[in-house]
Amino acid sequence: MVSEPKLLIALTPSEAATAQVRSVFPDVPWAYASDVRSRPWTTVRAMLVGSLDRELPGFKPEMVPRLEIVQTIYTGVDAFPFERFRPGVAVCANVGGYAPFVAEHALALSLALARGIPEGMGSVAEGRLRPAPEARTFVGKRALILGFGAIAKELAPRLRALGLELEGLSRSGTEEPGAVRMFPASKLIEAVGRADLIVEIRPLTRATRGTLGAREFAAMRDDAIFVNVGRAETVDEGALYEHLRAHPRFRAGFDVFWEEAFGDGKLEFRFPFPSLANFLGSPHCAAAVPEARPYALERALSNLRRFFDGTLALYRVDRREYERADVSGVASGTR
Repeated sequence: MVSEPKLLIALTPSEAATAQVRSVFPDVPWAYASDVRSRPWTTVRAMLVGSLDRELPGFKPEMVPRLEIVQTIYTGVDAFPFERFRPGVAVCANVGGYAPFVAEHALALSLALARGIPEGMGSVAEGRLRPAPEARTFVGKRALILGFGAIAKELAPRLRALGLELEGLSRSGTEEPGAVRMFPASKLIEAVGRADLIVEIRPLTRATRGTLGAREFAAMRDDAIFVNVGRAETVDEGALYEHLRAHPRFRAGFDVFWEEAFGDGKLEFRFPFPSLANFLGSPHCAAAVPEARPYALERALSNLRRFFDGTLALYRVDRREYERADVSGVASGTR
């Protein structure tokens, strides 16, 4: 046990994680928060956190008076407890920490919806060979990725390999390799109206919350496929439900939801999405593969290594872009 750590880790201890931390920080005193009883931690300069409420209940800023930087293990920071850290403390998101795995899941949802797999399974369960479910091909079609960050860069080549022409939307609309066209955020309506497949991966910020509503869905093609592996709250829940009901050829696949209670392990719905034949869901599990945790930890530790080496850490968050989410499940820790 290190009595005077410079790096405090608020994650559940494990042998595998310990080995990773030791390999990256052989020269930096570090400790798990659960192992260091004396407080305040006056020597701590950096923290690595997952769910602060779970791993370090009762945390207060005065416990780490010399803290300079907090690195999250998760990518999304829409529910990060900024108010529990001094304004001068830098907060870094783990951008790309789960990107390959989320991209794979987005592809799985997209293909399952395009090929009518849920409907086909229903036929198999009933012993029906025909009629076959309505299936679609992606060859020669157009995909739009909303939010062209690390996950998009993993997803883009996978979509192109299926024969899709790729377009993207980002805050600025800056050109991206592999995308034939990029739209700025201000052109959202125009962008969604052109695509056969739309994949939502934008972070949840003040600027993106609720930006996909009735007007945006009305602009989409009647037979478009819409997949969300970002955050549910970028979508107007009621507007999506009504659009799915009114447009049976429109299909939607979600790995994220509006009411996620991770502590209780439950999903709740204001609208009965699972009853719709044109909706496919998975329980926020895109990154739930054994390889994801060590991959994400490696990236988070590498960014903290930059800090201890005197190099500017990457992916510093502008607190002004975020607001405290009301969804306890997100705060409990998601990719």
